[in-house]
Amino acid sequence: MSGKIVKVSGPLVVAEEPSPDAAIAGIVSVGSQKLMGEIVGISRDSAAIQVYEDTSGLRVGDEVIVEAGGEMLSVELGPGLLGNMFDGIQRPFKALQKIAGDTIQQGITFPALDRKRRWEFVPSASVGDGVTGGDIVGAVEETEGFVHKIMVPPDVSGVIRHIDFGTFTIEEPVCKVETPAGETVEITMIQKWPVRTARPVVRKFPPDTPLCTGQRTLDTLFPIAYGGAAAVTGAFGSGKTTLLQSLAKWAEADIVIYICCGERGSEMADLLTQLQEASICRTGIIANTADMPIAAREAAVYSGVTIAEYYRDMGYNTLVLTDSVTRLAEGLREISNRLGEMPGEEGYPAHLSARIAEFYERAGSVECLGGQRGSLTMIGAVSPPGGDLSEPVTQAVMRSIKAFWILDDVLACQRHFPAVEWFESYSHYIDALTPWYNSNFGTEFSTNRSRAMTMLRKAAALLQMAKRTGQREFSSEDMLMLETAQIIREDFLRQDTDEYSAYEQQAMLLSLILYYHEICADALQNGLTDVQKLFEIPARKRLGQTVASEEYHEQYRAIAEDMESEVDALIAERGGAD
Repeated sequence: MSGKIVKVSGPLVVAEEPSPDAAIAGIVSVGSQKLMGEIVGISRDSAAIQVYEDTSGLRVGDEVIVEAGGEMLSVELGPGLLGNMFDGIQRPFKALQKIAGDTIQQGITFPALDRKRRWEFVPSASVGDGVTGGDIVGAVEETEGFVHKIMVPPDVSGVIRHIDFGTFTIEEPVCKVETPAGETVEITMIQKWPVRTARPVVRKFPPDTPLCTGQRTLDTLFPIAYGGAAAVTGAFGSGKTTLLQSLAKWAEADIVIYICCGERGSEMADLLTQLQEASICRTGIIANTADMPIAAREAAVYSGVTIAEYYRDMGYNTLVLTDSVTRLAEGLREISNRLGEMPGEEGYPAHLSARIAEFYERAGSVECLGGQRGSLTMIGAVSPPGGDLSEPVTQAVMRSIKAFWILDDVLACQRHFPAVEWFESYSHYIDALTPWYNSNFGTEFSTNRSRAMTMLRKAAALLQMAKRTGQREFSSEDMLMLETAQIIREDFLRQDTDEYSAYEQQAMLLSLILYYHEICADALQNGLTDVQKLFEIPARKRLGQTVASEEYHEQYRAIAEDMESEVDALIAERGGAD
């Protein structure tokens, strides 16, 4: 059942004479400290192990113990995940701090979920009901206002012979199911699931409903669907983490799993500050910061997506935010290089694209085993060195996602948030989501989106021309085009003060901006020659004012009416002068 260490190289340990129980992805205990490790390579006389903890102090000759039954890296699933923070191997920080202080000690273990806390279980199934894997038998209130549904494990089916109500710990049985073979299976509120294995579903649905992020640039120009996959990329300081934190706070998802993979610990502190009490109640955090073992980055990412799948199986819309996929790839590169594998481009492992695709493939809008419909949406940050989008990690991610948001460091320096570059970013979900837009907002929404993009491109071309010839050659129509494009950039795409904008509010604001362009163009057609007066009307200045979410209907209608009267007054004044 054991072998001896013959080599230690950073997070990689080599043990000779592996036991017959040793298997790829099997969990082992390494050395006298009993560090957690995972077998990543086996030969006739040795096994390579990536250790998820600091390997300081390990010595040649120390023992490696294979876990009984060849157990693989798994996470505990049950009440208590939300509002909590775990490291890459699902050790809870709050509990560890109480017993070990502010530093995680080598070999320290603690259950991910509280074994002593009692939960009020309310059954939803009855004795005699037939159940299969994924069926819901009851619920508990996990956080304030959030219902955690207790499900039959995926590999269990049969008839309920007993079900309780009252308060229970997660390890006490709340239901007993008799299987077709006549065996009795006790259902508790806790499950374990191997993180590298996707939880089963009945089928996947094509994307048909947009996920509202509250960010107008994303929702209107480059939307993502429930169950979709997206990436946000940009140079250092362009605002990737800030954007992900805004999504964690405002995106219209039932559950948010935030994975900090190799980023700074201060960003975790910022995230906790950003999340209001209502937001933290729906959020689970996996934190493997830059000063933690690099091998645990992979474990953190897979643990986070497995937890998200668990809540998806309850019928919820879950959102996984990964900051960042680049740091995950760097962890894969280090282990691969220490294993002596043939390197690919820039030293990354040859299987990099396959591993990233495998990760993103777990996104989707699905029919769950219990008949519920849920979704798992994935958004990851990519940090290409020097903003080079041709580097291998970015290219591998681009092949696996359908919405790509590029942040511009120039916009970021201008404090334009979110600093999404609107000419290079893209979303391939637009066509699939058009029926939803037409049903909810009419065909005007898609038309306005196309018109806005056209105006931005025309304005960019005019500004390029102005660098050569100046603006003296511009017609009044050109000046109006530049002004409208500026309104779109500054008052629609920029959200420095209004952190969240509902989809309907976005549609109304864009329509209002384009209506301003239309009535001004009509005024020019009717003989108004001083285009600058159109830019100075009071209603124009009100377009950029922050409007409360409960008041935008009335205020936008009032602005439209004032626009009409103020432009009509300018036309009448021109007519009187004639």
